[in-house]
Amino acid sequence: MKHYEVEILDAKTKGKLCFLDKVEPNATIGEIKSMFHKSHPKWYPTRQSIRLDAKGKSLKDEDVLQHLPVGTTATLYFRDLGAQISWVTVFLTEYAGPLLLYLMFYFRVPFIYAPKYDFTTSKHWVVHLACMCHSFHYMKRLLETLFVHRFSHGTMPLRNIFKNCTYYWGFAAWMAYYINHPLYTPPIYGEQQIRLALVMFLFCQIGNFSIHIALRNLRPPGSKTRKIPYPTKNPFTWIFLLVSCPNYTYELGSWLGFTLMTQCLPVAFFTVVGFFQMTVWAKGKHRSYLKEFRDYPPLRSPILPFVL
Repeated sequence: MKHYEVEILDAKTKGKLCFLDKVEPNATIGEIKSMFHKSHPKWYPTRQSIRLDAKGKSLKDEDVLQHLPVGTTATLYFRDLGAQISWVTVFLTEYAGPLLLYLMFYFRVPFIYAPKYDFTTSKHWVVHLACMCHSFHYMKRLLETLFVHRFSHGTMPLRNIFKNCTYYWGFAAWMAYYINHPLYTPPIYGEQQIRLALVMFLFCQIGNFSIHIALRNLRPPGSKTRKIPYPTKNPFTWIFLLVSCPNYTYELGSWLGFTLMTQCLPVAFFTVVGFFQMTVWAKGKHRSYLKEFRDYPPLRSPILPFVL
């Protein structure tokens, strides 16, 4: 059996970083990263991007050396992805912040509003309902992160956590300030509007959870297998007939319900910004499905049936 010689160059400078001799033909990129790590301990495997071309895309850890378009002397390029942090840690940090911040405004801790309002409660029941819904949403996210989600990528760049936390924490504080403000006024159409919004919010929360369970069941533990998601016996998953990313569809519906419930401009703005971001993610996921699966259902749209 022929062995490979692998030369790893810096993608930026083209300088030689490492030479690996007698590499097995069936060695994966993940195994090559581990070999590279032994000679350069500061660049642990999840921090490495290994490519066929200096400006090309990163190879997958499961890619096998002998299946790549290289000769028995292979030249690969390395790029440092920077310090990494686990996705679980990222999500727990992102979601714990809004939960705690909102509760600080809800309980009106000192230095937020005027001193006479410290630790007072709102006279409007919708304010208490909004707090329960907001807390439920982020508690659900935290529990899903711990017990439901399976991540195809174990880590992300550490620098991203600051950007993500600024987004989630900042919006949570902005919304909470106005909803829990002593001068807050309830929605124009009163109880009827609030009840309709609550039904919408809870319906979409259940739908979002159902989709996350369906997606989890597609991927066995420890596997990176990708399959086409299809509707299950759960009626909340039937939206898969028309949408590639119904978890985002339900997420949008939840925040629309929360906007209707609170009739608060910062919430509406958060919903719009979130919709644009989720649309970008959904379109990317939809394109990858179409590229990867030739038999992908043609009727599906990325996030909104027949529209977007």
